[in-house]
Amino acid sequence: MRPSACPAQRLQVAIIRNPFSEIAVSAHLLRLLRRHEAELIAIRHDLHRHPELGFQEGRTAGVVAQALRGWGIEVAEGIARTGVVGTLRGRRGGSRAIALRADMDALPIQEATGVPYASANPGVMHACGHDGHTTMLLGAARHLAEHPDFEGTVHFIFQPAEEGLGGGRVMVEEGLFDRFPADAVFGMHNEPGLPLGRFGLRAGPMLANVDTWSVSFRGSGGHGAVPHRATDPTQAMAQFVGTLQSVIGRNVPPGQTAVLSVGHVAGGDARAPNVIPAEVVLSGTGRSFLPAVREVMERRLRDLASAAAAAHGCTAGIVYRHDYPALVNTAEEVALAARAAAALVGAEAVDSDYPPITAGEDFAYMLQQRPGAFMLAGNGVAPDGTFHHVHTPRFDFNDGLLALGAAYWVSLVDHALGEADAARPGDPA
Repeated sequence: MRPSACPAQRLQVAIIRNPFSEIAVSAHLLRLLRRHEAELIAIRHDLHRHPELGFQEGRTAGVVAQALRGWGIEVAEGIARTGVVGTLRGRRGGSRAIALRADMDALPIQEATGVPYASANPGVMHACGHDGHTTMLLGAARHLAEHPDFEGTVHFIFQPAEEGLGGGRVMVEEGLFDRFPADAVFGMHNEPGLPLGRFGLRAGPMLANVDTWSVSFRGSGGHGAVPHRATDPTQAMAQFVGTLQSVIGRNVPPGQTAVLSVGHVAGGDARAPNVIPAEVVLSGTGRSFLPAVREVMERRLRDLASAAAAAHGCTAGIVYRHDYPALVNTAEEVALAARAAAALVGAEAVDSDYPPITAGEDFAYMLQQRPGAFMLAGNGVAPDGTFHHVHTPRFDFNDGLLALGAAYWVSLVDHALGEADAARPGDPA
């Protein structure tokens, strides 16, 4: 059950008081962050060139820890194997705390971007922008260490193994919020197709439950020339695939979003097309937002697989695994995050009712433990309207987002824990 607050008081939004307009403060903040933009780009390109898979981010974690220590930030390493947490206390004291999270791992994809800093690790690339996420949070950590004009504590969470391995879950299970108490936790992800300078989030479910399923249909197999002497699992498989989408069309309420997709089918041997295989295996993914819909999808998939197997004299081995839970933002923290982004780019560039997305995120495990919000930041669109999506060989994080993303993190800290004066006009630029 999600607690409504952590052991400390529920985070209270700080009231911004400044003799200058908030827009002027935010413009100056961006100027300050852009002083270090070349360094941020160099860090991002270095991380991109040396991608590491989940729970193997030793080099990346070392880069993060060294940078944080160099800026005078307290560092803890080895959390969920390769995770790093930096802790910075504001100069005004205070007991409130927030946590900011970035992910560090790459994907098993062969890069095809052709950029000079392309992956030097064959078959592994930063195809989801985690190199940029890590760099943006580092940029914010550096600025806040130089300007700790806030009341409370900020924890910078650098998480391993977001891509399917549940590093966020492991960090929580290892006592992340016991060791680093926080009243709220915030995450951010780049969004290809959303213009640079725009942000999006929503209260409630924003990213989906992620499930993985597989079905093994087993029969006797036999010679393709005499199929009447065989029990044929390909027939059971074909019937199952043909009826699978009826789960969405006839069992899920029309107002709810759900997905069932087949992603892998295997059976027989291409060298023996005259042989009916004894086993056919298929697997896929399920996506939903509500627990009741998730339950219906699993139950009906099991029913249909069993019925198809029985109808053709076969058996079915069924596995339905719940991977990541739905990512659910809390309303108060969404409002806070939206104000922090709007202070940088204007309210018209922040969509606080962004459509839900059927992708998943293990930041959801952290949101099960603490209130918080997950923000999408535009990664840009080409002039002709095209873009390369995440998890594809030609995707690359937009360096133009680095300073803006870091500024969002700083603005969030200002709004949550301070009076937004970490970047007062008059500070050296």
